[in-house]
Amino acid sequence: MMGWLRKLSGSRTEGSGGAAHIPDALWARTLAQYPFLNQSGVPGADALRRMTHAFLDTKQFHGAGGLLITDAMAVAIAAQACLPVLQLRTPLRGIDWYDDFVGIVVHPGAVVARRETIDAAGVVHHYEEVLSGEAMQDGPITLSWQDVEESGASARDGYNVVIHEFVHKIDMRNGTPDGCPPLPAGFMGASGASAARKAWRSAMEQHYLAFCDQLSLADRFGAEPPWLDAYGATALDEFFAVTSEAYFVNRQRFAEGFPGLLPMFDAFFRPGPPAG
Repeated sequence: MMGWLRKLSGSRTEGSGGAAHIPDALWARTLAQYPFLNQSGVPGADALRRMTHAFLDTKQFHGAGGLLITDAMAVAIAAQACLPVLQLRTPLRGIDWYDDFVGIVVHPGAVVARRETIDAAGVVHHYEEVLSGEAMQDGPITLSWQDVEESGASARDGYNVVIHEFVHKIDMRNGTPDGCPPLPAGFMGASGASAARKAWRSAMEQHYLAFCDQLSLADRFGAEPPWLDAYGATALDEFFAVTSEAYFVNRQRFAEGFPGLLPMFDAFFRPGPPAG
């Protein structure tokens, strides 16, 4: 177990009920640096603090390229990772959504990943992809600390690498990510799981195609580009992750740009009081 986790665990006080496990000064600095964690519309600051501590107890952070993981870095990543699951209770509860992996690898900056594809003729093509983060099926999450550290400022553009990658993990809980996470029974009045997924996918596909059209018009004819990261046009699962970033870090602008998705995201991510 790493030293920072021992130190945070050791800060526990009798009768604290869990909320004080993370030192007050460190928690206050975290909220100040990432205001969206404590903004209007994000209830349950104490619940987020408790869940952040529970997250730290179950995950292992690894610094790549000589990066030293500090208490502040670990708490910042953990708090942002907990935000999407803060109020989720079904079909999984809270950080149980993340129980398929342990490791979080943090690089100082962007990561260059080596890829390969096989075309229709069976020819293997090798290429490199520059990433700010990556979520592996049943495996670790990789993050760029530079992007994480700038998340407070980049919230105005709806950008957050931590939320993006952890939403992919939520999406993966029912198999290959497809832009539709596991939905609770009776989601938004649906008669069954199949009906719920159909309604979700229909709404996502409609907004995804509109987003792609907006990007195309901007690229080809100089129209106003969408404010969200163009990476959302890569595939439906990336669109889900990109829109989820904006939903949590810039709710007002998300609501203006995607009024049709707001009630659906609220029904999924904020179905009730904060999980304790």
